[in-house]
Amino acid sequence: MTSLEGTSLEGTTSPEGTTSPKGTTSPEGAMTTPRLGRYEIDSRASTVTFTTRHLFGLGRVRGTLAIRTGTVDVAEPIGESSARVEIETAGFDTGNEQRDANVRSARFLDAAGHPVMTFAADRLDGTVLVGTLTVAGAARPVRLTIEHWAASPRGFGARATTRVDRAEFGVTALPGLAARYLDVCVEVTCVRESEATYVRDSEVACVPEEGR
Repeated sequence: MTSLEGTSLEGTTSPEGTTSPKGTTSPEGAMTTPRLGRYEIDSRASTVTFTTRHLFGLGRVRGTLAIRTGTVDVAEPIGESSARVEIETAGFDTGNEQRDANVRSARFLDAAGHPVMTFAADRLDGTVLVGTLTVAGAARPVRLTIEHWAASPRGFGARATTRVDRAEFGVTALPGLAARYLDVCVEVTCVRESEATYVRDSEVACVPEEGR
């Protein structure tokens, strides 16, 4: 399997003097990007993780969210690429049943009334995926910074991070006791829609910052 450590979207120069994003290396030695087209996000091999703090910043909380479904459209030029991801609100999980039930309640994420959170991006600005995150009916702009990626003949894996301010989405309960910011890491494995099966060949790992 191919690790994404050490790869990024920043350009490198080939022996011929052309510049292309870093990724996997082709037999000719040139760096490659994913092939044009639509990719499905493999929810079984993808995840959303986050870190934040509670008890007025004294304790760190780590958790996960489940990706329900998603697609990525790789376009030419690459900056016109797009993505859409659906995340299950009820999948909020920190390993503490009481806290998780509270966060899923109408006081916070309202999983019953808003079972899906969505992220929709319509452009790639350098290494930043620019889009809109919708949580509990509130839509706000969010920029995901792509830190690492690796392409393969059948798909690609990527890791991106962002910081989310829950107050911007109207989730304001328990100020101080529950932190305002969440440091979020999205790890996805994508496969071309034409592929019947996909063997995951990219491993990614987040090293999240502490929530403040």
